[in-house]
Amino acid sequence: MNSLSPLMETVAGGALSFPDALSFGNSMFPLAFIDAIPKDAISNGIALLLNILGAVIILVLGWIISGFVAGIFRKLLQKTTIDDKLSNFMSGGGRTQFSVENIVVLLIGWIIKILAIVAALNVLNLNTVSEPLNNFLNQVFAFLPRLGSAAALIGVAWVVATLVKGLVVQAGDSFDLDARLNSASAENTLSATDTLGNALYWFVFLFFLPMILGVLGLEGPLAPVQGLLDQFLSAIPQIIKAVAVGAVGWFIATIVRNVVTNLLAATGVDNIGSRVGISNDSTGQSLSSMGGLVVYIFILIPAIIAALRELNISAISDPATNMLGQFMAAIPLIFTAGIIMTVSYFVGKLLSDLAASLLSGFGFDGMVGKLGVTTPEDSAQTPSQVVGTLVLVATMLVAAVAAVDVLNLPAFKTLVTGLLQIAGQVAVGVAIFGAGLFLANWVAELIKSTGVRESNLLSTAARVAIMIFSGAMALRQIGVATDIVNLTFGLLLGAMAVAIAIAFGLGGRDVAGEQLRDWVKPFKR
Repeated sequence: MNSLSPLMETVAGGALSFPDALSFGNSMFPLAFIDAIPKDAISNGIALLLNILGAVIILVLGWIISGFVAGIFRKLLQKTTIDDKLSNFMSGGGRTQFSVENIVVLLIGWIIKILAIVAALNVLNLNTVSEPLNNFLNQVFAFLPRLGSAAALIGVAWVVATLVKGLVVQAGDSFDLDARLNSASAENTLSATDTLGNALYWFVFLFFLPMILGVLGLEGPLAPVQGLLDQFLSAIPQIIKAVAVGAVGWFIATIVRNVVTNLLAATGVDNIGSRVGISNDSTGQSLSSMGGLVVYIFILIPAIIAALRELNISAISDPATNMLGQFMAAIPLIFTAGIIMTVSYFVGKLLSDLAASLLSGFGFDGMVGKLGVTTPEDSAQTPSQVVGTLVLVATMLVAAVAAVDVLNLPAFKTLVTGLLQIAGQVAVGVAIFGAGLFLANWVAELIKSTGVRESNLLSTAARVAIMIFSGAMALRQIGVATDIVNLTFGLLLGAMAVAIAIAFGLGGRDVAGEQLRDWVKPFKR
């Protein structure tokens, strides 16, 4: 610095310009200036420039390599359908903007870019900044083997699940399982083979799930899944036994139903059913098929309950077992009640025909006409046939009382007994009114036949009086407002008596006065 002082003073004094000073005396200023710069600063600056240049080159190469590698993976994924299957799986099979391909390419690209950033920071000796990123990459690369193992297990699970599903669907198609199970309803489009295949497909994934979670080191989610799988695996023998019991019960019930249906059809039960209105045309099922269905239900329900017992589902099996026990205990009672009603129907039918024939033979139809009760000419039944129908109804009501008594149904017994009592009261009331109507007509005809003066008026009055009296007795017997009927009848008779008295008094006033004068005349003497 001492050698530069005279030169600097000369320049400062104006005796020498600055460009001339640069070339003055063997170029002593540049050499002196360069010599004055520390050599460490120059080397450090050059090294820093080289580091910056290297970091930039690394970043550029990293970005280029990430784009190149991402493009390669994108083309590979586009040539396969794995990403599409994963997208459909994660979206539930619907349309979605979710793309596994874009996510995979983006992750690979950013991993390479982060590597380039870490390398650039290391070149610049910025360890404080690069260390967190470096630790993150170390964790990512340490996790990659686990992720690869999990992906391999998922691939194995997918292959096994696909094979199992394909075998189940093929076996179901070979046995025509869908047609057998869906034969009862043509509208049922649910495929049993596809349902079973899908269930086994996801069961295989569930079986591999604990291993996948264990490889990934996810102990928290692994514990409940492992417990669930252990419980399910322990229940597999029970499920197999329950399915076997249910399948055997269904098979036996189907065979017995076919046998019973064919046996009943061979015995001509369908002809009897068609006579009472049970046929394929009216109900869609014949009597033989209905009998087979009843037997099918009786066999299948115990099989289902036995299958539930094998599953140890007491919350369902115990109430079902109790219900089945009660139902089985009631079967003999139901059968007995059915026999009572059936026999009573035939007996009532016989009594109905007998009553109609006897009444018709005694001229009951003509007697009803004489009573003034006319029937339409196009009527399907004669009065005697109507009485026969009433006899059939009464017989069935009596049989119903006995049937509900056998079934031990007090409420129904009380109801049917009350109906039977009311029907009896109505029948007696109708009989009383009919007898009164007959008596009224007979008395009216008798009065007319005497030929006395005002016989028509007297016969009508007698007829109306007898009909009113018999109607009151009939209503009293039926039990319809007994007090009102008694009061009305009493008032009517009183009114008639008062009317007769008034009429007699007003009409015989002169005669009564003359008679009174005759009675009083002796006393005047």
